[in-house]
Amino acid sequence: MTDIEKIEWDPKYSVDIEEIDIHQKKMFELFNELIDSDTTELDSKARINIISDINEYSKLYFSTEERYLKKKGYPDLKDHAKVHRQFIKHSISLRREVSEDIANLTNDVIIELRNWLINHILTLDSFYVPFLRVNKYIEESKKKK
Repeated sequence: MTDIEKIEWDPKYSVDIEEIDIHQKKMFELFNELIDSDTTELDSKARINIISDINEYSKLYFSTEERYLKKKGYPDLKDHAKVHRQFIKHSISLRREVSEDIANLTNDVIIELRNWLINHILTLDSFYVPFLRVNKYIEESKKKK
C-alpha cells in the first residue's frame, strides 16, 4: 500500500454544534487509525476491528445528528438520514468483505470511505448549518421578548 492522506480536523468542518463536531473528530481519528493500520503492521483482526469501530461509531454520530435535526424540524432530514444509512450499509459490507479476505481492504476502498465522510460534511451537513443558525436566532429572539 502507498501513503493515504490522513484527515486533520479543521474548523471548516464545523457544523456549529459542539457535540456533532466532537463526533466528526472521533470519526477522523478512526479513519486515521485505519490509514495507519498498514504502516503499523497491525494484524488482520485488528484492522477488521477498526472497520467495526468506524461502523459502530458512525451509528452513534449519525443518530446524534439526526436527533438534533429532528428536534429543530430540519425539512430535509429524511433524505439526509437515508444517506447515513447508505454509508452504514456500505461499511457493514466492507467489514464482511475484509473479514473474508484482508486483501479487500485496499487503498482505493479506504480513500473512498474517507472521501465520502469529508464530502458529506462539506456538502450535505453544510446545508443544514444555515437552517440551524436561523432557528437559533428565532429561539433567542423569542427569549428576549
